Amino acid sequence: MTTPSVPELRRPDPGLDAIMSERRHLINLAYRLLGSLADAEDAVQETYSRWYAMSRRQQDAIESPGAWLTTVTSRICLNVLSSARARRETYVGHWLPEPLPEPTEWIGGRPGGEAVDPADRVTLDESVNLAFLVVLESMTPAERVAFILHDVFRYPFAEVAEIVGRTPAACRQLASSARRRVRAAQASAPSSAERAGIVRDFKQAWEAKDIDALIGLLDPDATAIGDGGGLAVTFLDPIEGGEQVARALVEIARRRPGDMAFLERTVNGQPGVVAEQDGVIVTVFAFDVVDRKIKCLWVIRNPEKLRGWTAGAEPVVQVRAGRSRS
Repeated sequence: MTTPSVPELRRPDPGLDAIMSERRHLINLAYRLLGSLADAEDAVQETYSRWYAMSRRQQDAIESPGAWLTTVTSRICLNVLSSARARRETYVGHWLPEPLPEPTEWIGGRPGGEAVDPADRVTLDESVNLAFLVVLESMTPAERVAFILHDVFRYPFAEVAEIVGRTPAACRQLASSARRRVRAAQASAPSSAERAGIVRDFKQAWEAKDIDALIGLLDPDATAIGDGGGLAVTFLDPIEGGEQVARALVEIARRRPGDMAFLERTVNGQPGVVAEQDGVIVTVFAFDVVDRKIKCLWVIRNPEKLRGWTAGAEPVVQVRAGRSRS
């Protein structure tokens, strides 16, 4: 008796490891483009779905599978960004990028890592800084994609143009415009050691409910922005003014449950503070420090954005994720 053939079963893919090895790079790219790890994972999943929807002959005809995956992921992210404004109109409160937990050694780079050109620090250390991601939110989708692909991941403008669907000259202008916004936002940024000291002083003053000390650490025009997404209680509108922010923080400290602790943690590669209750991170606080004063305080309480803070979760977005490309 002849065994029937099973045409729907495909032979083993010899390039599977190489294809799947691109996933971390794609997640790193998509997170910077979208500011959301959940959305980044969805974009990368859609990319792989498209790859495996092709026949083996179609796959073999692609000269560089890695470049194909990057192009498709970038285009998916561009489409997501284009529709994000409409989607966020229904978001409850203020939308903030998803904060990421990171091993503390990532702040200054991994041991044995490559020497970093100071001119490229923004493209490496600070490319996941929450303040950096907030600036990206103010850009047009095309600006953001062109800037991230070229300035962060070092893709030449000829390749960026194919992804964005514009000329290389137009992409150069888009990246230049985005770069000016980033540089303006980074004016007078303190060193990592200074920033860590300011955040530590903030935490101590907050725990002591020392309103005068808090006012001294906050810029007179400081702003506090909360993101609960309608799933956790927080202030819906930004709090404006250093004194007003300090008073709100002291009120929060007075009302915190007895089993809640404020802890120093790294947030997107920068010193931050988290609130932990019953062993669970329920709030992440990130800071924008300018001229040794806290200019902005971001308070993320949306539990869907705190999934990565679960004990034992493996961070998939790296501080130093850019590829060196010519």
